[in-house]
Amino acid sequence: MQVPLIRLQCGVNSYDWGKVGKESAAARFAAATPSGDFSIHEDKPYAELWMGTHPSLPSKDLETQRTLLDLVQDNQALMSTEIGQRYGGKLPFLFKVLSIRKALSIQAHPNKKLAEELHSKDPKNYPDDNHKPEMTIAITPFDGLCGFRPLAEISHYLSAVPSLRKLLGESVVEDFQKAVEGRETSNDEQDLGKNKKALQTAFSALMKCGKSDVSAAAKDLVAAAKEEGESFAGHGGPSNGGQELADLVVRLNSQFEGDIGLFVLFFLNYVKLEVGEAMFLKADDIHAYLSGDIMECMASSDNVVRAGFTPKFQDIPTLTTMLTYSYAPISEQKMNPVDYPYVTFNSIAYSSASSTTLYDPPIEEFSVVKTDLKRQGAKATFEAIEGPSIVICTKGHGKISVGPKVEDMKEGFVYFVGATAELVLESSCDNFTAFKAFCDLTGKEGPKS
Repeated sequence: MQVPLIRLQCGVNSYDWGKVGKESAAARFAAATPSGDFSIHEDKPYAELWMGTHPSLPSKDLETQRTLLDLVQDNQALMSTEIGQRYGGKLPFLFKVLSIRKALSIQAHPNKKLAEELHSKDPKNYPDDNHKPEMTIAITPFDGLCGFRPLAEISHYLSAVPSLRKLLGESVVEDFQKAVEGRETSNDEQDLGKNKKALQTAFSALMKCGKSDVSAAAKDLVAAAKEEGESFAGHGGPSNGGQELADLVVRLNSQFEGDIGLFVLFFLNYVKLEVGEAMFLKADDIHAYLSGDIMECMASSDNVVRAGFTPKFQDIPTLTTMLTYSYAPISEQKMNPVDYPYVTFNSIAYSSASSTTLYDPPIEEFSVVKTDLKRQGAKATFEAIEGPSIVICTKGHGKISVGPKVEDMKEGFVYFVGATAELVLESSCDNFTAFKAFCDLTGKEGPKS
């Protein structure tokens, strides 16, 4: 039987928000693997590298040019019988590299039930019937809007940003502030329900504002941001300073002039991630990525419900009814990665403080391990798992091996690793980084018990 280590050729999408030319990690990684129809154009944006079996941009075996979907469906042992049966013979996750130059749309991804309904009604805009919880890991400094701010912060901005208050109207603002006052941080189930209802009402009112009203209010907002600096938005809130928010408004207006998203940012957490930091977004969580290069792993879906910062199809009624309206500070958006235990280092790896870091979201479709090997000759041997993996090198060069098969591993190289295979990564330099996305239903996605 073929050794289950397959080098992949992966496609890259060119969307307007992507980084341009070789500035794009997605483009550089794609160009590392020979392809007859791909070369980097220095004036073209490259947004996403896709690694997986999703039919919109399926990965291929570099040697045979068969799609990865064909390979795993022909040989169920590559994924394990249980995973193959549970996920319809498809890889349960989609792994991506995103290179973000300007804001992506304000969006959320539907839960499984809603995805099925949307796909049935509108397959053009909702191309599959799967949910899409997703995890983001920064490989360069990243910023984005993710989840609703704590209610006290939203209330503060409704008072401190005159153009926002005027756009929404006094009655909407007062109704929200009265509804949540005194119970902004309550954990009582009844209070939580009332708070979410109040947030939904106010946010829906904002999203339904007319374009001419939004455009006029945006001019006032941007003028205030430019003039007021640190005192903008009532000197900011506990999470963001006034100057930081002023700079953000001016920057986003330069990308999407007069857009509703300029006001949405006062409702959402403004999150910054340093390299290696991560966050997890459940289905039905609102977000908008703004800049940076990230590894992104998600359930295998391409469903997006959009409502701002985009020329694409927007579905505001669906977005405002589907959201969870959960609200929490930035600290609760970020993940807490841990050391991955199912790996053995050689002495060089140990002595050089090499590491394997596990990002394990609260779903079964995927987990991700980041491997940093800090010296030439450092080696990490991963125990076999009962599921498939995709591995990409994002920095440095070395070797990847399964059994007797040893392959080069360089920046941008991508490999599929079949179930039950012991995987070895070895560095040929002093700074090697790889990410491994995998699915395992037997417990090896978490700490040892």
